[in-house]
Amino acid sequence: MTATAPTRPNILWLMSEDCPPKNAAYGDALARTPTIDRLAREGTVFENAFSVAPVCAPSRFALLTGIYPTSAGPAHNMRAAAHAANDLRTYPQEIRAAGYYCANNAKTDYNCDVDPARIWDDSSASAHWRNRPAGAPFLAVFNPVATHESAVFFEAITDVLPEQVRVPAYLPDIPEVRKDMARYYTAIAKMDRALAERLDELEQDGLLEDTIIIYSSDHGGVSPRSKRFCYDEGLQVPLIIRVPERWKAEFPWAAESRVRPAISQIDLAPTLIAIAGGNIPPQMQGRPIAAPPRGGEPRYAFSARDRMDERYDMIRTVRDERYRYIRNYAPHRIYGQHSAFAWMAAAYQGWEREHLAGSLSEVQDAFWRTKAAEELFDTHIDPDETVNLIDDPQLARVAQRLRAALDRHILDTNDNGFLPEGSAVEGYHPSRQPHSYPLQHIMHLAELAIARSTHHVHIFAETLASPDETARFWAAQGCLMLGAGAHPARPELLRTLTDPSLPVRIVAAEALTHVGHGNEAVAALRQLLRERSDAPVLLQALNALTYIGDIAAPAEAELLSMVDHRDEYVRGAARYLKLKLGGTYTPESVVFDIESRMAKQP
Repeated sequence: MTATAPTRPNILWLMSEDCPPKNAAYGDALARTPTIDRLAREGTVFENAFSVAPVCAPSRFALLTGIYPTSAGPAHNMRAAAHAANDLRTYPQEIRAAGYYCANNAKTDYNCDVDPARIWDDSSASAHWRNRPAGAPFLAVFNPVATHESAVFFEAITDVLPEQVRVPAYLPDIPEVRKDMARYYTAIAKMDRALAERLDELEQDGLLEDTIIIYSSDHGGVSPRSKRFCYDEGLQVPLIIRVPERWKAEFPWAAESRVRPAISQIDLAPTLIAIAGGNIPPQMQGRPIAAPPRGGEPRYAFSARDRMDERYDMIRTVRDERYRYIRNYAPHRIYGQHSAFAWMAAAYQGWEREHLAGSLSEVQDAFWRTKAAEELFDTHIDPDETVNLIDDPQLARVAQRLRAALDRHILDTNDNGFLPEGSAVEGYHPSRQPHSYPLQHIMHLAELAIARSTHHVHIFAETLASPDETARFWAAQGCLMLGAGAHPARPELLRTLTDPSLPVRIVAAEALTHVGHGNEAVAALRQLLRERSDAPVLLQALNALTYIGDIAAPAEAELLSMVDHRDEYVRGAARYLKLKLGGTYTPESVVFDIESRMAKQP
C-alpha cells in the first residue's frame, strides 16, 4: 500500500541562540556550517532578516505572540514579567487548533507569564515530533544552546584561529577580541552539528519531503557592540526556509533562492500559522511572509532596545534593504554602560581597558561616549555602521522617509517604552485604555528632550506639574539631558523630589545634581534605597547614583544591603557602584555570579 500524502506540511523550526548569520550563505567563509549550508542550497535565504530586539527575552516574546514587546510592557525590558492576557493567542495555540501536534525542545524565556504547559503539547527536554499521535502533522521547535553568549566565556578554540577573524572597525584589534571571536566560531560549529542530528532524524523517519524546515536565531551575535545593541550585528539573524517541492506553489517566496528586502521576525508567528492553515489572531502585528515586492513601497524591519539587564536605555530603529535609521531616546547615556553579565567576556574587559588607557582610535572610542539623537548608516558601504550620515544632505530624503516610518510604527504599535518601568499604565491592555497614555503628546516631549536645547527648558519646567505621570517623567528627562542647562527649572525640580511617582522623583534627583543640588538629590535617592524593595525602583535609583559620580559616596551604606539582593540585576548594579565608589573597580572586576546564572539558564 502507498502511504497517503499529507494535506498539510509538517514544520521543523531550528532556532539557534544569540547567533548572527555567520555561515557561507551570508558570505562568511570561516564558519564550519555544512548543515546550514545545505539548507541554504535547498531553500530560500532571506538576506536581510532582523529580530525585534537585540536580546533574547523580548525577542522571544515577539516570536511567540506575534506582538512587538514594546506593545505589551514590560515585555520590552530584559527579563521582565509581562502579562499575557488570555485573549492574546500564541502561535502554538493556533497551530494546535489547526490539528497539529506542537512540541518545543526546550527553551521558553518568553518574558511574560504565559504557562508553556498550556500552549504546547509538550515543552520539555524530551519534546520531539516522534511523540505525536500516529498520523498527526507536527510543529517541532528545537533550540540548541551551543551559541549562547556564555560560549565566549568558556569555549575552547578549535575551528578558527584568532588570527583568521575579521575585527570590525569599531573594536580594537587586541588578543581578547580575537580570541572571543574565534571561540564563537567553535560554538557555531557545535550548533550546526546539533542541527544535523535533527535533520538525520527527519530523514530516518522518511519525513524530509513532508516537512518545511526553518532555520533562524532569536537575535544577532555576542561580540561587543552586537548583542544588546541596535546595529546589524545585534539585530540581523539568519533566516533560511526549505520548502519541499510539492508545497512550493503555496508560498511565492519559495521559488526564490535569495530574498533581499527587509524581513522582520515579527512575521514568523503569522507565517507559521499560515503554513499550518490556521487562523491568525487579529492582535498579531506581523503578516505572513509574502512574495518579494516588485517595486513600490520598501519593506521595513523595526527593532528596539530598552532596559538591558541592569542598565536603562531606549533606542528605536528601522531598517530597509540598505539603510539603518536609529533614534536614541537616552542620548545622555554612553553606549558602553557596564553590564555585569556581558563583562564576563574578555573582549569587553579588554576594550574598556584600552579606553581607560587612552589608546583607542576615534571610531573605537565612540562606544564610551554619549550618543547622537539620530543615526543613519548606509550598510552597503559601511557594514560596520561607524559613519553617521544623518546630516548628509544627499540622504535627507532617506532620513525623512525612515524617520516618518518609525514615527508611524511607534504610534501604530502603541509603544510602551516611553512609560517608566513599573508604571500602572504599562501593558498591552492597560496602555490602550482611553486617556491612559497620551502617546503622541509624550512623543513630542521626548523629541524635545533628545534635542537637548535650552530653548525647551521652560516647557519641561511647566510640564513637571502635569497630572500625567509619563509627561512629568519626560519633562524630568528633558531637564536631565540638559545638564547644567536645566538651571532655570531648579524650583520645579526641587518640588518634584516629593512627586507621587517614584520614577519621576528619581530622574529629577539626578537632574538636580547638575544644577547645584547634589546633597538633596543623594538624600532622596538614599531614602528610596532604604524604603523600597521593588526591583524596578531600586534599579532606577541605583542607575541614577551610578551616573552622578563621587557625590553618591554617602549611599555606600545603603549598597551593603543591595549587593546580595534577590534580584540579580539589583545585585549587579549595587556591586558595580560599590566598586566604583570605593575606587577598586577595574574592567576585570567580577561583578556577576556566573555559576548561579548558568545553573538557572532557561
